[in-house]
Amino acid sequence: MTKKLFALAVLTISTAWGQLYAQDLMDMLGDDKPKTEFAYATFKTTRVVNGQSIENPANGTLLFMISHHFGKINSGAYNFYGLDQSTIRLGLEYGLNDFVSIGIGRSSYEKTFDASLKAKILRQRSGESNMPLSISLYSDIVLNSMHWQHPERKTNYFTSRLAFTNQLLIARKFSNDLSLQLTPTFIHKNLVPTAKSQNDIFAVGFGGRYKLTQRLAVNAEYFYLLPGNTADTYVNSFSIGVDIETGGHVFQFHFTNAQPMFDRAFITETTGKWSKGDIYFGFNISRVFTVKKPKTFKN
Repeated sequence: MTKKLFALAVLTISTAWGQLYAQDLMDMLGDDKPKTEFAYATFKTTRVVNGQSIENPANGTLLFMISHHFGKINSGAYNFYGLDQSTIRLGLEYGLNDFVSIGIGRSSYEKTFDASLKAKILRQRSGESNMPLSISLYSDIVLNSMHWQHPERKTNYFTSRLAFTNQLLIARKFSNDLSLQLTPTFIHKNLVPTAKSQNDIFAVGFGGRYKLTQRLAVNAEYFYLLPGNTADTYVNSFSIGVDIETGGHVFQFHFTNAQPMFDRAFITETTGKWSKGDIYFGFNISRVFTVKKPKTFKN
């Protein structure tokens, strides 16, 4: 009996030792490969301030955004330092999948309608597969729906109301606190005021975000117009503000020298100068709704 018990003990220990050795061998053969980790929340919402950020609404998520700019702060006490005046934009954005989103909007500025598409090309990641940047393509079309200034003209074409914006959104999240974005921009206007005005305009945007706390961040952006008639006539847009996250809402409060809130206008038609106090106080309020629940898989 003793011999049988001894043999059983040896067999048990040998089996356990073999299992441990096999596990160590699997670890050495690559079971500890580094996993790919994707950067997320480079910015808190789809806007840096006025301009687009690298972010999309999630798959099946509808984002409703209310954007509001008051009048110029230097308009004086009679206009309550701009609070008596307002420009507003209402917008909807929807995530078709994990990579593509679409949007529509309506602005009181020039009674403008806009439609957009944003598509992810590359996503920042580290680990087994490394990519230092996130890159997205953004395109939109805007329609000026104001009455024609001279309705009797036979050359009042529908296409003259249209303008187009195309951007590459190139961003990097350097840490949990700091994110930066570069935005090369091309804008085409079908109709311009004079023969000297540019139909094709190039600009470069610079934006950034720095988190102060888990729910509070400082954002800033600047759009530089490349030399040309537009740059000689208008002013580069500069905006700075704070993001406050409260659950399903993100509140963005900011100061800017641009009155309009859609790309064609605030990038190429800004007239306010910070040095003269031509500053507009404004805000964006974002609220997300789950339209299509993500699929869950059971074991």
